Amino acid sequence: MRALFLSALLSAAPPTPTQAQKLAAQGNWDELYLAWAAVKPKTHSPAERRTIATALLQGCEALAGSDAVMAYALGERAVNFLETVRGLRCVTRTALATDQRGAAEEALRQGLESFPKQGYFGLELGRLLLEDKDPEGALAALRRVPSRAPEAPQARALMQKALALANEENAARAQLLAIERRFSGEAEAPRSSPASPSGLAFGSSVGADGMRTRANSRFIVKYFNNARDFGQRAEYEGRIVAALDEARNHTHQVLGEARETPVDVVLYTREEFRTHQGAALARAVAGLYSAGAIRINDAAELTPQTKATLVHEYVHAVVDDLVGAGNPVPVWLNEGLAEYVEWRYLGSDKPPYSLVNRLRGAAQAGQLPSLSRMAGESLIQQGDPALAYGTSGMAVRELLSQGGPGRLLGLIRQVGQGATFEEALQHQYGRSVTQLDEAVKAALSRR
Repeated sequence: MRALFLSALLSAAPPTPTQAQKLAAQGNWDELYLAWAAVKPKTHSPAERRTIATALLQGCEALAGSDAVMAYALGERAVNFLETVRGLRCVTRTALATDQRGAAEEALRQGLESFPKQGYFGLELGRLLLEDKDPEGALAALRRVPSRAPEAPQARALMQKALALANEENAARAQLLAIERRFSGEAEAPRSSPASPSGLAFGSSVGADGMRTRANSRFIVKYFNNARDFGQRAEYEGRIVAALDEARNHTHQVLGEARETPVDVVLYTREEFRTHQGAALARAVAGLYSAGAIRINDAAELTPQTKATLVHEYVHAVVDDLVGAGNPVPVWLNEGLAEYVEWRYLGSDKPPYSLVNRLRGAAQAGQLPSLSRMAGESLIQQGDPALAYGTSGMAVRELLSQGGPGRLLGLIRQVGQGATFEEALQHQYGRSVTQLDEAVKAALSRR
């Protein structure tokens, strides 16, 4: 019966608001989501969007305690049709339940802008940012809780905690700068020296290999001094820290998770990268993650592409942290996830237009590289690296469309804990690699 219903949904006319109400009344949440997953809200009138959103929100609230993944999917669609306080609260709750902290933060910020008189959004955003060790961001959110809102007493208590943390970090930063000035022979730090944008104090030193090291609990940045004076170093380090924080925050927003342990980041000029990594690799890549470190080619200037490369390689560091000493994930999954997050950083959820056309043509001609053949080899060594990276990213996009990042990160953890990738894929998604290949081909063929 269910199979017949789904078949009818796919082949019949577009679903109607009345059907949405009926499915919600029956508690058929899977069918409700499938019916409205690809429908564009703009094709319906405001009254119809309200009806559809109400039905979807019923599902989010009904499943929030038992199936947070489906609840989040329903809530997200509900908010797409009509942004409401209840909808954004349900999205926040289920995003947190599925470890999608970035999505929760986005929903809270959306609520804070759309419903400024609701104290819930400022309070919970402040709480979330405090947990992420961002006291300054937490203060900004908590200050937007209305003084007469029921949440105001809790907001004031959290503000005191955030102020204390911010003061501690400011004092630590000042102390570290004073120590550095003393050892570098500078009378005072240049006024243009930027503070760490992350609010996490960095300590600087120079290693025996001549590389300058700037470290906190998230990043250990290394680069050659290259005869920079104190002012130049401070300005350069500040820009690097800002770019790394941007990479981390973007990854956290997309995946709902960031790396727990600090990661080494080695920054090279073009000449240094050629010397240390070889001329062939220097010509081929903007950066790489190897031997537990992000290595960036031509970091003298932080161009948009350099920043996008930082995002890409940071995702590899996150995957490395999730897997630990366990089985490695297939190369296509590792690279595909990094590609997808980089696409999002560049403002899309798919490859550049020219590559999309190439992928579509290859799919229709049956010439897409297979995932199994890209499981163990570097994609840069494939016959057509651009096609290999694009196919890998689209495969990850296909997986993310079913259960979001929480399910995909669960698959990666399961592999890290000893399961084979095929076992984990079957357990998390109920499909084989061959079936995923076919799904990617079908998705590209119909776009």
